[in-house]
Amino acid sequence: MGRVLLAAVLLSLAVPAFAARTVLVFGDSLSAAYGIASDQGWVSLLARRLAESKPPWQVVNASVSGETTAGGLRRLAEDLRRHQPAIVLIELGANDALRGQPVAGIRANLEQMVRIVREAHAVPVLVGITIPPNYGIDYVREFQSIYPALAKKDQVALVPFLLEGIAEGRENFQDDQLHPTAAAQPRILDNVWATLEPLLRKKAP
Repeated sequence: MGRVLLAAVLLSLAVPAFAARTVLVFGDSLSAAYGIASDQGWVSLLARRLAESKPPWQVVNASVSGETTAGGLRRLAEDLRRHQPAIVLIELGANDALRGQPVAGIRANLEQMVRIVREAHAVPVLVGITIPPNYGIDYVREFQSIYPALAKKDQVALVPFLLEGIAEGRENFQDDQLHPTAAAQPRILDNVWATLEPLLRKKAP
């Protein structure tokens, strides 16, 4: 019995004081570094910033180019089970809107994802986004309103607009005028950081 107790004590001493906690980025091509090197994307920049934090945080990028809210909803529970994050950034909806999907369906999918994240004892963060105005002003306005309205209704942390300070300049985008360049990624990180950083401090042991 004494040897077992000693072994348990030695094992506990070998475990770091703080295990790394996880931020899960659950998005589409805007978070998957589409068209640029993966280490230039804002999620990789976030991971490097958090690698130096005390206590430590790690970042898992579960973003998939072309992902919709329906597709994200189908795979969310498994990613939560696998990675057990403390914070989940939900950056989805743009591909739905680019396909002209009903706004009510997009909103319902996002709201269900928020609920699933909370049921997994993680903190959800909605990431606001928009689409080009050529899809119709009324539709674009209705789509944009999903994020602040849902954040207010369900008391969810919100990144107001992922591409704040970027969307206004064509030079900030690749040739498709949809995906930001590598040079624009630090600004995207700053937009996310303004909302994320207080949550990291709040979740610290």
